[in-house]
Amino acid sequence: MVKVNQIGQYLGEFRHNLTERNRLALPKRIRIEIVGNEVVLSRGFEECIACFDMQRWKKMADEQVATQFSEERARFLRRQIFSSALIVEIDGQGRVVIPDMLLSWAGLRGRLGEEVVIIGTGDYFELWQKERWDAYVNKLRQKDLSKS
Repeated sequence: MVKVNQIGQYLGEFRHNLTERNRLALPKRIRIEIVGNEVVLSRGFEECIACFDMQRWKKMADEQVATQFSEERARFLRRQIFSSALIVEIDGQGRVVIPDMLLSWAGLRGRLGEEVVIIGTGDYFELWQKERWDAYVNKLRQKDLSKS
């Protein structure tokens, strides 16, 4: 049996289905790490959705704002992260509503029953369209095989 204790990091890979109105139930292993009942969703870098609890969002946001505005790369990162960021509530059943704009970014169609891959990445978690995640994992495997 897998233990589900709070450890301060998002771990694991889970596959859940969208329900009505673009709702997604977050796995208990993910929910237990979230302080409060809100998360920030934003465009991720590999066409996925990056998800932060408020405490970790504020830390990451402060780090981004501390970068030099005059640096082109810093402006790019700010635009990528902040322009798409939305605060969503976790309902009493542990679900979040994924906004259409972010569904589209991640290649999700918002269909009832559509499979979403939820992965822990340490200080935040990501939502992936199943085929994109599977292709990404296969690409990682190929890189590993080419090293041996």
